[in-house]
Amino acid sequence: MATSLNTINVDGVTYDAKAYADSKKDATKATNSDLDKNAFLKLLVTQLENQDPLDPQDNSEFVAEMAQFSSLEQMTNMNEALGNISKVVANMDTSVLVGQLSAMIGKGVDWEEVTNSADENGNPVTTSQNLSGVITGVSVIDGATKVIVEAEDGNTYYADISSISKVYELGTESDEPEIVNV
Repeated sequence: MATSLNTINVDGVTYDAKAYADSKKDATKATNSDLDKNAFLKLLVTQLENQDPLDPQDNSEFVAEMAQFSSLEQMTNMNEALGNISKVVANMDTSVLVGQLSAMIGKGVDWEEVTNSADENGNPVTTSQNLSGVITGVSVIDGATKVIVEAEDGNTYYADISSISKVYELGTESDEPEIVNV
C-alpha cells in the first residue's frame, strides 16, 4: 500500500516516488548522449590510469589532449555566455518596445485582425478584417509584444504590432487623423 512517504504528486497525478525518479533518470540518460567536458575528462583520467607503466604515454600526446580539453571547456563556457547574453538582449529589446508602445496608450489605432479557422471539411481558412479602436495597454504574450485595444465593436483585442497600419491622436478637429510616428 502506497503511503504519502513513498509517493510524489506531479501536476495532480500521484506516482510511486521510486518509479518516478527512475523514469526521470532514464530520460536524462537518453538525452545526454553527447560527450561533454566531464565525459572527456573521465576518458582522459581512465586513459592515464590504465597506461602501461613501462611504456607511459608520450608527454607531447598528453599535452595535446590537455589542450583539447581546455579548448572544449572554453567553447562550452563561451556557448553558455552567448546564450546568457542572447537572453539579456532579448529582454532589453522587449523592455524598450513595451516602453515605446506604452506611450501610445489612449491613442487611436487601425489594424488588421487575422483569424485562422477550419471549414466543415477541416480545411484551413484564413479571414481578415480591418478594425479600429483605442489602445488601452501593452502586453507580452508568449514572448510576443501586443497592444491591448478596445475596438469600436466593443470587444477587446490583443493586436500584433506588425498588424498595425495607423496610430493617431483622438479627437482632432481635422477630417484626417494626425499620424503619430512610432
